[in-house]
Amino acid sequence: MVGIVWVFCQIFLISSFKIPSDSMAPEVVAGDHVLVLKPLIGARLFNLTDKQPDVYRLPGLSPISRNDILVFNFPCPKDWSRVEMDMMSYYIKRCVGMPGDSLRISNGLYLVNGVDTPLGNIVSQQIFSKRKNNTFDDGVFRSFPYDSIMNWNIKDFGPLYIPKKGAIIPMDRTNSVLYKKVIEWEQQQELHIANDSTIHLGTEVIYSYCFRKNYYFMAGDRVEDSQDSRYWGLLPEEYIVGKAWLVWKSIDPYTDKFRWNRFLKRIR
Repeated sequence: MVGIVWVFCQIFLISSFKIPSDSMAPEVVAGDHVLVLKPLIGARLFNLTDKQPDVYRLPGLSPISRNDILVFNFPCPKDWSRVEMDMMSYYIKRCVGMPGDSLRISNGLYLVNGVDTPLGNIVSQQIFSKRKNNTFDDGVFRSFPYDSIMNWNIKDFGPLYIPKKGAIIPMDRTNSVLYKKVIEWEQQQELHIANDSTIHLGTEVIYSYCFRKNYYFMAGDRVEDSQDSRYWGLLPEEYIVGKAWLVWKSIDPYTDKFRWNRFLKRIR
């Protein structure tokens, strides 16, 4: 009976996640154990035995909003060139881009067209913006989609349209590069550019594409040291576990001491 109750709570009510790094510092730090309340955005139901399961989300109490800190399955656990589900690989980041947004990074600052709300950790971004470009290693400075023509980097990025379910885009070279991973994930077919510059999905030539899913852009609060959407791209909505709610325990990873100042800290 106890086991059944525990499984029920894990699926429908609450889960705990240990934070391994400081990429979300100072809001969440290494050694924190955070609680996710599943009913806030709705618990996920899926078949664990499926390699790439179909995910159904129950109705939630509140929608995902900009600046929410979310726990999610990392969408590129084996290879940054493809999206796949790994139930044992979790990240925690802040949502700075919503479905339908057009997002860009200008000198390190996150901006969304038509949105005046500050996005992410502004203080960290302002410090980051002052760092000279030539002080970064090339592997750190270059960003998604790693295309020599667009030549985006972690300080000057975009604009990137964040797909919304039902949105239709023209399929040209730029869009085929930007959305290759998510289109291949949705369709389970290869997307490629032919010698005559036409875009092929499998064996079919396509001139436009209608997205089947919603996507998000995720950012670490510690801008200079975060492996986030600037590097691996867009997060499918069904990969999101839920909103981080509370630090219920925190152990200093260097001293193994309990950090009472973080006990029952609300996450914002």
